[in-house]
Amino acid sequence: MIISASRRTDIPAFYSPWLLNRFREGRVLVRNPFNRCQVAEIFLNPSVVDCVVLWTKNPAPLLPYIPDIEAMGYPLVMQYTISGCDQVLEPGLPDLSARLASFQQLSQLLGPKRVLWRFDPIVLTRSLDLEQYLTRFAFIAEALHGLTRQCTISFVSLYAKCRRNLVGVELIDRAGPVKKTFVNNLATIAARYGIGLKACCDSFLVEDCGMERASCIDGRQLGAIWGEHFSVKKDPGQRPGCGCTLSVDIGAYDSCPHGCRYCYANSSFQAVRRNFLANDPASPLLIGRLQGDETVRRREMVSLRQPQAVLFGTPDHPSKGR
Repeated sequence: MIISASRRTDIPAFYSPWLLNRFREGRVLVRNPFNRCQVAEIFLNPSVVDCVVLWTKNPAPLLPYIPDIEAMGYPLVMQYTISGCDQVLEPGLPDLSARLASFQQLSQLLGPKRVLWRFDPIVLTRSLDLEQYLTRFAFIAEALHGLTRQCTISFVSLYAKCRRNLVGVELIDRAGPVKKTFVNNLATIAARYGIGLKACCDSFLVEDCGMERASCIDGRQLGAIWGEHFSVKKDPGQRPGCGCTLSVDIGAYDSCPHGCRYCYANSSFQAVRRNFLANDPASPLLIGRLQGDETVRRREMVSLRQPQAVLFGTPDHPSKGR
């Protein structure tokens, strides 16, 4: 099984001690986002956890723990977002120079195949148009040359929470042909630095621009990193157009203090602050503890590895013989 940590919040940035404790204990509890009384118990046995995909905009707090986590038998892959957005849209992030330095450290620890860059989302505003994004993309891509092999992009999807969080920001749009030229320029820059460009759940990028559709959690790609063959199944819980492999998310909504204005996972600053303060690194739940009125059900965890897995690994990552 693939663990996703997490599309719902930035666990590496804010909850690294909690995550390390979950791996040490080999167990995590996850509340149903739509029914707090329903809780899944997930046993994190390394024999069935094929990969842990981490999503973050600031991995620095996790960096000291990565060798210990991998030594416990949990293979890691990082989806690292360094977007072209400004501080109006991303008020809570470290300076770009610090984030680029973290990317370099990650790549040295995990290798360029296991640190995937997200230039996502692209949010057009009166003060941040396509030209500014192109300039920022070129600067970041040059800095990441040799540190990653893939970049995922998309234009922002304006869900209800996004619209609420973006109140006061003057959004704009551009005609299809103008955006298509912009995307072609991004692809040219990415190729110059050995980075493949893919589209995350964006029909315009796929259908109008001819981009390859991304699977941010790609079971086949993940298996190939370790010279293994994974049996993959599409994740039915994701958006239409998403090609991600089925995974188990161990995060919680309304718990990321970055404060990004385009965020779909936070409903209010008050909820985020309340939940952030309720985190106990020793608790099996990310937020708080069991109250006694929950129904806890064990979720079956099954490895995706197939018997016909490659035995001799790949040049970059020899088989672990797991």
